Amino acid sequence: MASLASPPRLERFASVLAGEGVDAFLCSSDVTMGYLHGFHEHGYERLLVLAIHRDGRTRMVCPALSESHALRAGISDVRTWHDGEDPMACVQTLAADWNLRTGIIAVDDDMRAATLLELQKALPAALFRPGQSLLGRLMRVKDEGEIELLRKAGAIADKALAAAKKAIAPGVTELEVEAALNTEMLRLGGKPTFCIVATGRNSAEPHHATSDTRIKDGDVVLLDYGCSLEGYQSDITRVVNCGTPDPEAERVYGIVLASHHAARRAIREGVTCETIDRAARQVIADSGYGDHFIHRLGHGIGLRGHEEPFMVEGNLHPLEVGNCFSVEPGIYLPGRFGIRIENIVAATRDGHDSMNEEPADRLVPV
Repeated sequence: MASLASPPRLERFASVLAGEGVDAFLCSSDVTMGYLHGFHEHGYERLLVLAIHRDGRTRMVCPALSESHALRAGISDVRTWHDGEDPMACVQTLAADWNLRTGIIAVDDDMRAATLLELQKALPAALFRPGQSLLGRLMRVKDEGEIELLRKAGAIADKALAAAKKAIAPGVTELEVEAALNTEMLRLGGKPTFCIVATGRNSAEPHHATSDTRIKDGDVVLLDYGCSLEGYQSDITRVVNCGTPDPEAERVYGIVLASHHAARRAIREGVTCETIDRAARQVIADSGYGDHFIHRLGHGIGLRGHEEPFMVEGNLHPLEVGNCFSVEPGIYLPGRFGIRIENIVAATRDGHDSMNEEPADRLVPV
């Protein structure tokens, strides 16, 4: 995986820690460590953490088997432990060297509960606090290189749609369509990360688990899928119809499409995240389907499929140039069908750029 990590990221993050009165940040996620220092490895049940001091110093505490990887990533201060040893001895040394025994220590959201509990036991006088929102100040604003990778990952998802359309036919299972999508994303250079294929009444379940349900003539077929490219994610939702669509499905598709575009028209620097959600929700409410739009409008995306900022009521964060997120309104009629339309966009000063091609202007039969 290519790394876009750079010393300025660590310097900027250290400034955030200092500004918030945090003495150190401990992270164990391969995503977080990769973003900050180009180290893409997960310790799983073994203790593996990257520590960042408010003055910019870094130290890796890791199993001995990960030492060479850490050194290749440019981490000069690496403290190792072997299987059978107590890794908390390295943590105690870190606490003594950095004066953290009574310090304020932030951790990332992905840290295992067992790891955090062991850290709290080793440093009972330290104050541990959530640190993901601090890191989010950096990660939610993408630079040009990151946006280009998101755009390329989005293009792979766009192109893979043709394979799904070709696979859809009466009698074909959701799993068979999923296989066609994943095979095509792989062929195009992406690493498939998730895929929802939901036909007929299954499409009314926003997070349906793709199954062996067979597609029937007349079914709405919802496709929500994505891949990663050098760690950066795509996420797209398209809806087609197997054969001639039901008139209400056509009408609902038009409402969701209008909602999707209303939200995108509201995007610009300085507008709050909840404003974008409200713009989409108002269109669906005015149509009489308000009770059937049952989730937030969207989520941030980057090295994680879901990250800050979130387009949801109550989020007063003002959009910044470089915020990348999904716009995915939906209407779900239980027992019948569901429609969701999703593009990934990047906020600009006066609007946005889409990482995906435009959705169809009608419910397309295949």
